[in-house]
Amino acid sequence: MQRFLRSLSRTFLAGSLASLPLVLTVVLLGWAVGLARSLVGPGSLIGRLLSGIGVQIVDVENPVVTYAVGIAILLIGVLLLGLVVQTSLRQTFTQLVDRTVRRIPLIGTLYDATNHFVGMFDRDNKADVRAMAPVWCFFGGEGNTAVLALMPNPKPIRLGEHDYLTVLVPTAPVPVGGGLLFVRADWVRPAEISVETLTSVYLSMGLTSPVSK
Repeated sequence: MQRFLRSLSRTFLAGSLASLPLVLTVVLLGWAVGLARSLVGPGSLIGRLLSGIGVQIVDVENPVVTYAVGIAILLIGVLLLGLVVQTSLRQTFTQLVDRTVRRIPLIGTLYDATNHFVGMFDRDNKADVRAMAPVWCFFGGEGNTAVLALMPNPKPIRLGEHDYLTVLVPTAPVPVGGGLLFVRADWVRPAEISVETLTSVYLSMGLTSPVSK
């Protein structure tokens, strides 16, 4: 009987662990939908603003219709803004923001923080990451502790009697962030792997090997 109960508990535990990612995904999705509804839903401040825009376009009192029209106007506006920033007008738009929003004491600080966060997901930023070279850093010389890092610039700098290379030791793979270190050039050697492999190593917390077998 005890053996049966242990087997049943192990089976139940295995099923629970297998279903946990799906359950957490559904919970997080529900939370995200609820948060979005409270922030931009028809009853929110932004939702009422969008409904007001919709009323100006279509003379209808139905709140669902006016809200949908407001959303459509917003999406068209975002699309037009995307077309603008993909042209030479992007610099003009950035300068306009610098002269207005960034100069407002509290709002400017908040905008800088959110702009930096969103910029980490920009394709241009990802291209910069792919341009970095994966390297091995041997602190204390080869034969000592090895750290897998990214080298953004192969040009060394002279500090005292030694040349140093700039390396980024990741602490967060997506988006890439970490500690920027200056390591002696003779402690650094190229890692014969791609940036994608390096990312998978950090994402898997070491389960993925950076060395082909």
